[in-house]
Amino acid sequence: MSFITLLLVLFAIGFPALMLCFTYPLSHKWALFWSNYITTHTDRLFFAIFKRYRGFHLLMDEESKKLLPPQFLVISNHQSLIDIVVYLNYFAGTKVRFVAKDTLNDVPMVGKMLRSQEHCLVPRSGSPSVAMKTLEKFGTRVNADKSITPVIFPEGTRSKDGKLGKFYSAGFRRLEQTVRLPVAVCVLDGGWKLSDLKHILGSLRSGAYRVKVLKVYDAPAGKEEEKKILEEAPALMQAQLDAWRKLPAGSLDV
Repeated sequence: MSFITLLLVLFAIGFPALMLCFTYPLSHKWALFWSNYITTHTDRLFFAIFKRYRGFHLLMDEESKKLLPPQFLVISNHQSLIDIVVYLNYFAGTKVRFVAKDTLNDVPMVGKMLRSQEHCLVPRSGSPSVAMKTLEKFGTRVNADKSITPVIFPEGTRSKDGKLGKFYSAGFRRLEQTVRLPVAVCVLDGGWKLSDLKHILGSLRSGAYRVKVLKVYDAPAGKEEEKKILEEAPALMQAQLDAWRKLPAGSLDV
C-alpha cells in the first residue's frame, strides 16, 4: 500500500506540475491557472489519497473560523511546505498569500507556483533593509486588495519533528505596521509527518493534519501590543499541540 500511495501521489501532482513548469516561461496567465489548479484541486486529491490508503486525514476546524473578521493577518507555526496547501484550503474564498524565503524559488514547482501567484518572497541574502522593504511593498499590496489574507511563519523555518521553534519578531512587526490588520493566531500539526519519504512510507498511519484558529487579536496599536501577541502566541500554540497529541490514535477531533 505504501508503494501504491506513492505512485498515486506522484501521478496526482505530476501532470499539473509539469504543465506549470511548461507554461511558466511562456504565459503568466496560464502559469497562474495551473498554480491555482494545484492549490484548489490537486490538494484535495492529495489528501483523499492519503485518507484512503494510509488513513491519514485533513481535519480543519470550521467553528473557530467564526472568530475571523473580513480581513486579517495570520501567524502560525510551520512544519512542512504542505502547510501552504493546507492554509490555501482552510481559508478558501480569500486570496491567501504567504511570506516565504526566496530560496523556495529553487524548489521545483513550488517556486513557480509562489511567483505566479505573487506571494511575498523575502531575500535570504543581502541587508536586512532589503527584506524589510520587500515586506513593506507586500503590505502595501495587501492594503490595496482587501481579498488578500497574508500569512507569516514567525519561526522562519520548518520544524522537522513537530516541535515549536523560536519566534522572531522583525518580519511580523514590519508587515503588521504596514497593514494594520487584526492578527489571527493559528496552529497546525501533522505536516512534519509528510516532510520526507521515510515518514510517508513508514510511520504515516491513522494520523491527521489538523489546523485551527486559536485567537484573534485586534490590530495592535503599537510595539507593546505587537510584542504581547508574539509572547502569547507560542503558548497558545503549544497548549493546542499538547492537547492534540494526547488524543487517542485514530481520533478525528479538532
